[in-house]
Amino acid sequence: MRTGRNHRCPGYVSSGMIRIAAATDLDAIAALHAQARATYYRGHIPDEAFDSPAEHARTRTGWENAIGRGAVLCAIRDGAVEGVAAFGEREGVMTLSQLHVAPGRWRSGVGSELHAAVVAAWQRDGVTTARLEVFEKNERAQAFYTHHGWYPDPQDPHAGDHLILRFAVPPAA
Repeated sequence: MRTGRNHRCPGYVSSGMIRIAAATDLDAIAALHAQARATYYRGHIPDEAFDSPAEHARTRTGWENAIGRGAVLCAIRDGAVEGVAAFGEREGVMTLSQLHVAPGRWRSGVGSELHAAVVAAWQRDGVTTARLEVFEKNERAQAFYTHHGWYPDPQDPHAGDHLILRFAVPPAA
């Protein structure tokens, strides 16, 4: 895996548009993130852990920092942010840290298009493996990642209440 790269991605167009997120997308991305997280955390952890003013502010700051690094892609449909993905190196390992789709757009291909754009960026940067953590109760997300070739980390399959998945980035075609 190559390290120290600024993982910026060019525009990617299919049935919608995948592009690098801009500062002007911050509010829409933070709102989408809050909406998506509520769907898989509600009923499993206290609402304050994901739906409090302090958590919303922390989340917004995290997205602002990620957008500033150029490591965030957003899916635009009908002029609105309908999906978002963030990735970057953590401790020398490429990590898909976020991939969220507006619940009203689930099963519409937005998540698959975002995933494909992230993988294409990794291929351009020479990344060979990646990891992610997914909430163990989020079976819908686990099925999505399994469908796209992610598998449980054989050396460290759990991080608290999250599963750790690995991905072998295929060579560029």
